[in-house]
Amino acid sequence: MSLSKTKQAEQSKPEPPKETPPESIAGIASVLVVGLFILTFVVQHFEIPSSSMEKTLLIGYHVFVDRLIPMGNGPLSWLLPYRDLKRGDTAVFLTPNPAEPGLHLVKRIVAGPGDRIRLRNGVLYLNGERQVEPYVVPSSGDDPYRDDFPSVSPYTQFQIAEGWAPVMLQNIRNGELVVPADSYFAMGDNRGNSLDSRYWGFVPKKNVIGRPLLIFWSFNVPGETTEPKPVPDRIAAFLHTTFHFFGLTRWNRVFRLVH
Repeated sequence: MSLSKTKQAEQSKPEPPKETPPESIAGIASVLVVGLFILTFVVQHFEIPSSSMEKTLLIGYHVFVDRLIPMGNGPLSWLLPYRDLKRGDTAVFLTPNPAEPGLHLVKRIVAGPGDRIRLRNGVLYLNGERQVEPYVVPSSGDDPYRDDFPSVSPYTQFQIAEGWAPVMLQNIRNGELVVPADSYFAMGDNRGNSLDSRYWGFVPKKNVIGRPLLIFWSFNVPGETTEPKPVPDRIAAFLHTTFHFFGLTRWNRVFRLVH
């Protein structure tokens, strides 16, 4: 075939149809809908605000939370590998403390329904067996309620949530606390600096949001961020993060799985 005939054949080929503006908008909308679905039902961003989970999770960690875990055998179990929380998992949940409604917490699930727990000198015993917890930061100082839970009266330097003491006493059997159905007992890894189930009670299964999976950013912040900040402080914090993003990002801790 001659060159001129080749050019004529190429010119005679129909051009692929161009995407119309409505089609472009529909494509962008589809991406946004899928992204919104993932951020709403599959994963959620969560920032670690306190030192209660050190050294597993430091203040300033930003993690992706798997929201599918607490759904158990959900309607999409044929497609996605759901499973209930198990002992040793870290979890994000709404606090059961009535004094702090809507507050999100992250702790480690140390016991589930039917389990018996107690602490002796800060060491956790589960169903009568001493637990090996290499991730735990041991307590310091003297606090019998904290370290010998639940064998002493609930008088401590921390505030006991209203209504927790009678519930705790109702569930003590032979010096051990028995976790009721559809509930968990959660504690921070930094046992000496953690307000957890010892102070505000069992975590209802319905309160669980999900399980932290991945640290996608770690920023070295000056202190705990549990208290809501006024607008000027939030603006100052944003500017501080912007100017020191590269210098204060813990690059060696980014994209790590949470255990």
